[in-house]
Amino acid sequence: FRVMWVCEELGLPYEISPVDFSVGYRRSAEWRAMHPVSKVPVMDDGELRMHESCAMIQYILARYADGRLQPRPADAAYAHFLQWLWFAESTFQRPLGEITNHRREFTPELPNVVAEMKSRATACVAALDEALAGRPYLLGDEMTAADLSNAYVLRGYRRSVSEELPANVEAFWDRLTALPSYERTVQRDAETRERLG
Repeated sequence: FRVMWVCEELGLPYEISPVDFSVGYRRSAEWRAMHPVSKVPVMDDGELRMHESCAMIQYILARYADGRLQPRPADAAYAHFLQWLWFAESTFQRPLGEITNHRREFTPELPNVVAEMKSRATACVAALDEALAGRPYLLGDEMTAADLSNAYVLRGYRRSVSEELPANVEAFWDRLTALPSYERTVQRDAETRERLG
């Protein structure tokens, strides 16, 4: 979703190839040839194939964005852009993914494990709230792909942990989900899921 959203915001054309997400297919040699640990997404760009969504975003920005959705690499803010872009995946998304994986493997779920993961995700929301104090976006007045990436993870947080958000994060969420690019991404995602049945 986050890679699609970046493409929508940049006005870049892309195609979605639905994936059979059954356990059997995810364990198949065909899928492992695309992703070594049977996850999504996988992106093809001509002869290039890659996985890891934040790496895809960096690639798209470097190759196609012409300076949009990120500071210039020579700008001091670029380091913080990378920090928040990767915070979304490596820190914030991780406990939410663990909740999903845990619920897939354990029935009934182990409440203490899920509570710990929810606590870690909530700590991430608190960090975002602090970073957003007095500013509309993580780096200030200009929206970047780091904002889109973190807003994507907030979708999962609202589903798995709580729809209640602290004030700065709620304003950030409302601002980003009001973007036309967000609406287009939601629509494309829904159409793809509908095709999968």
